Amino acid sequence: MLPEMEKRATKALIYTDNLRHNLKAVKSLIKAETKICGAVKADGYGHGAVEVSKILLAEGIDCLGVSAVSEGGELREAGIKAPILLFGHADPDELAGICRWKLQPFAGTLSYIKSLEKAAEKTGKTLKIHLKVDTGMGRIGCPPAEAPEIGAYIQASPFLKLQGTCTHFPVSDSISKEDREFTAEQIHLFLHTVDEVRRAGVDPGLIHAANSGAVASWPDAHFDMVRPGIILYGYYPDPAMKRPRQLKPVMQLESSISFLKEIEAGKSVSYGRSWVSRKRSLIGTIPVGYADGYNRLLSNRAEVVIRGKRYPLAGRICMDQTMIDLGSPGDEKFENRDYSDITVGEKVILFGQDESAPCAQELGMITGTIPYEVTCAVSKRVPRIYL
Repeated sequence: MLPEMEKRATKALIYTDNLRHNLKAVKSLIKAETKICGAVKADGYGHGAVEVSKILLAEGIDCLGVSAVSEGGELREAGIKAPILLFGHADPDELAGICRWKLQPFAGTLSYIKSLEKAAEKTGKTLKIHLKVDTGMGRIGCPPAEAPEIGAYIQASPFLKLQGTCTHFPVSDSISKEDREFTAEQIHLFLHTVDEVRRAGVDPGLIHAANSGAVASWPDAHFDMVRPGIILYGYYPDPAMKRPRQLKPVMQLESSISFLKEIEAGKSVSYGRSWVSRKRSLIGTIPVGYADGYNRLLSNRAEVVIRGKRYPLAGRICMDQTMIDLGSPGDEKFENRDYSDITVGEKVILFGQDESAPCAQELGMITGTIPYEVTCAVSKRVPRIYL
């Protein structure tokens, strides 16, 4: 990280103790012998994959999960030697990288498996793979009926090892009756498929399926290993779901006031003139915008925190700057907030673990998305500071 980045007012604070707390919450929900694959794809959901991985491994998880070959390569370059699962199918040009970095890819078609086999043969080494079965996600994975034949092919290959058999749940976090029935049917179908693989004389390896929703809500789907993602970073995938353990947000996005200006009543702020002051107001500008991952859809809708108090945004979020309405003398909405001593340099919390501040879940609800997207969106130009 460049020294200038470390000094930037806008930064993402990563509370490593909160990460450890959330991992303990996961461990409390599973059996002691159940393995954990920590999802660190998308740069650790925006938290920094290398640092997050080192912490999780030090706390005893068994392996890591990524979605791109380059993500696995980054972890290997950082000296991480633990098993790394590759959740998605790779491009043909990336297959050599899978072997070079000793990644364990998910595979859902026989043609893809044969391509992996050829890549492994060139290295003269055995490649561990996980057979992905599509039980209802509709993304990648083989039809359940094809799993025994594909498993047998993998087992017979001198260059492949069936390390595991897996599936994925699209609605394990949902509380609706229909969705819960769907997940129950998936579990039943998956277990039946695994039994059929065994009946074909194939060792299915590690059986795994549970994402964050299933870790929290479906103990009968924990199997040999679970694959928690967003739950590690402090959020349940659905705010309506049962929350068996308290989680703590790991990331806090902060900035500071770079400019202060009083404006008269009737004056507009920012692009499109979407916000107009009703009374004389103090406007604070902070150096963070949608290029930093602060969603433009939050304009005129979200609040930030200064000294434990919430203040609304004023006008549209710009690419690099955002304005805050710090109040007006005599305005009922701000009658208990004296802004006269707020100065340039004042800390501003946009979202995070501070109890008075919005969390990523709240910002996601405002913009019609999920906390995953909020944390993943924080761009690379925002330095991550590990506390």
